[in-house]
Amino acid sequence: MLEDRANTHSPMSLSPAERERYQRHLSLPEFGAAGQERLKAARVLVVGAGGLGSPAALYLAAAGCGTLGLVDCDWVELSNLQRQVLFDTATLGAPKAAAGAARLTALNPGIRVRPHQVELAAGNAMGLIEQYDVVIDGSDRLATHYLVNDACVLLGRPLVAAAIHRFEGQILTYVPGQGPCYRCAFPGGPDAVVANCETAGVLGVLPGVLGTLQATEALKLITRIGAPLVGRLLTYDALDMRFSEFRVARRGDCAVCGDTPSITELKDEVPMRDDDVPPAVRRLSPADLNELITAAGAKAPLLVDVREDYEFEAGHIRDVVHVPLNQLPEYLARLAPDSDPVFICRGGMRSMSACALALRANVRSPANLEGGMMRWAAEIDATIAVA
Repeated sequence: MLEDRANTHSPMSLSPAERERYQRHLSLPEFGAAGQERLKAARVLVVGAGGLGSPAALYLAAAGCGTLGLVDCDWVELSNLQRQVLFDTATLGAPKAAAGAARLTALNPGIRVRPHQVELAAGNAMGLIEQYDVVIDGSDRLATHYLVNDACVLLGRPLVAAAIHRFEGQILTYVPGQGPCYRCAFPGGPDAVVANCETAGVLGVLPGVLGTLQATEALKLITRIGAPLVGRLLTYDALDMRFSEFRVARRGDCAVCGDTPSITELKDEVPMRDDDVPPAVRRLSPADLNELITAAGAKAPLLVDVREDYEFEAGHIRDVVHVPLNQLPEYLARLAPDSDPVFICRGGMRSMSACALALRANVRSPANLEGGMMRWAAEIDATIAVA
């Protein structure tokens, strides 16, 4: 899975101080000294030093990851401190990459931390990523997710990708030659599809959960223990404290890891002409959707609920079509471009992914119910049970 530099080069024996620091790892039979030495030899790149990257980098540094790279071109702002635990008030205005590197070095002086104060783009992504063994993607832009994924596929690097939205998160691990990549799960869509933390809000502890899971996956890949999330999309609902898992298959027609890939080199997205740009995804509040349904009369809008069976059976909006997210591509293939569907899930994240899939399938104007069934039940119809 990963090149074992701890074995192919001179042995990286642990010093007495390292044995004391990592004693709890050494006590694990599955981990032991061999696992700690692999970790000491490993190089992990964390893309984005924000809500996801902060806990991931902190735990990897504490665990003894030999080399940590931190990519971020932004500066620390006051609004970051609600969730980005890598920083504190004293670092306001500082470059995130440098401030994060200083914090990680203070936590564990025995590791090497490399700050990369750059904006990741097609021109530098391959050169950066090829220096590392595993990549953790904690970015908050869809275009960056695809850029990092494509670079990892082309370079044969494992990738742990996560995303967050309001109260929900999701995580998927890609291992070259063993399962689907990020594009297989989410074939594409414009940047406007995913709402960022600034516009949609996010529960402060949510990225801590997902970022820690990303660190866990990286540790497992490096030390060769456990079963990574290959071919499995893990979702987390903080409001209901529920984890769910969805199987994801590798797509033979995937643009980058498929049988005949069309992406063989990285390219930055070129802005399209105004008449080529698909309409932005419509974001509907519960009040907006309720008004749309009421005003439509007999010609009601197409409502598509992408939740799982047990969620749908607990309660749903009247006259809605039920298509679980993992079955959506087949449904979209039969949908007319002008059908203008409104996608619905529990909290709004899966339905945003559905909008991305719809745009990829040439559906012109998909809509997302912001806040999902949770907000609908709270603001429109309290009689509906939300599982």
